Formats: sequence, structure tokens, C-alpha cells
Amino acid sequence: MNIFVTGGTGYIGRHLIPELAGRGHTVRALVRAGSERKLPQGATAVHGDALDASTFIEAIAPGDTFVQLVGVAHPSPAKAAQFRAIDLVSVTQSASAAARAGVRHFIYLSVAQPAPIMREYVAVRAEGERVLRDTNLPSTFIRPWYVLGPGHRWPYAILPFYWLAMLSPKSGETARRLYPVTLANVVRAIAYAVEHPVAARARIIENPELRRF
Repeated sequence: MNIFVTGGTGYIGRHLIPELAGRGHTVRALVRAGSERKLPQGATAVHGDALDASTFIEAIAPGDTFVQLVGVAHPSPAKAAQFRAIDLVSVTQSASAAARAGVRHFIYLSVAQPAPIMREYVAVRAEGERVLRDTNLPSTFIRPWYVLGPGHRWPYAILPFYWLAMLSPKSGETARRLYPVTLANVVRAIAYAVEHPVAARARIIENPELRRF
């Protein structure tokens, strides 16, 4: 596959790119000027602004798969305005550019939903999914809640609370949907989506399917 990635220097992108390159795919990644050194090996840098499609639309082809990973780092309720200014604007620009460039499959790192907390973050990601549905681009929505990995291990301490919640008829479904997954789970799920594109409509990959990868 020829894959175009936004957010390739972020937490998931830095692990996804080597995975895709190791599987033999050609990867190009959007980066801001001066950030090339943060891009992992296995990808060719494309200079542009994720918030402005005109800066990268000409560089998407011959990409057949677009992977959208852009997002505000360390999300919290205090960053609601940033979610709309960065996360939502970037996916809107990417969806428009991918559709115009003839991309055949769009993969969007979304979030588990619904959820009782982080409502603005969830709302923005859900809106991003709606934007993609409106383009009629065949899309896959990857929906983790919290991703466990290097530097993101504190939720291990609260996993017993998830286990207890899953035993309750009232909270069991929510606890299963919001159960943390590992970085490897997410990377492998995205790689699977790349290699098994959908031909129409939208596919959703969330817990417990994510945990099987």
C-alpha cells in the first residue's frame, strides 16, 4: 500500500510507521518544517500544515490509504477549545483533501464512545467521524479509550476497578467499552485496517476487538 500519514511524529505515529514500513508498505508522513528529525525511520517527510489542506493535497497521490492521527497531546477537559481548533479542523481538512485526491480508504484514530467523562473530546471525535461519513469515503474508525504504553502506564493501577465494574449489570457494558488497550493493540489494529480496507461505508474497531490484536 501507499500510505499517507498525518500525526506521524506523535505517540502512536512513531510506532505505527516502523510497523507499516516493516510490512513492506510505502509511507509518507506530513510534518512541519523543522520537525523532520522527530519522524521515525521508514517514512518520507512531506512538509505541510495539518490545519490547511492546500499545503499537502498535492502530495497525497499516489496514496491509496490515508491515516489520520493528529490530536492534542495529553487530552484533558481543560483543552476543549484546542480539540475544536486542532483535532476537528485537521480531520476536516484531511477528509476534504483525501476525497479530492482519490484516496480509497481513510483510517481515523477516534475514541471510544459514548463515555461519561471527557465529553468535549468525545464530541469532537464523533464530529470527525460524521465529517468522514459525509464525504462518502470508505473509512475505518479506530476507537480506543486509553492507550497503555511507555509513559502511559498509570491506568494499570486502576484496572481492578474496571474488572469490578464489568461484573455489574449497570456498568459492565461501559467498563468493557472504556477498558484500556495497549499501544501494540492499536498499532496492529491500524495495520490490519490498512491491509484490509473497506470498500464502502464505515467500519468501527473498538473494544473488545481491539484487544484481540
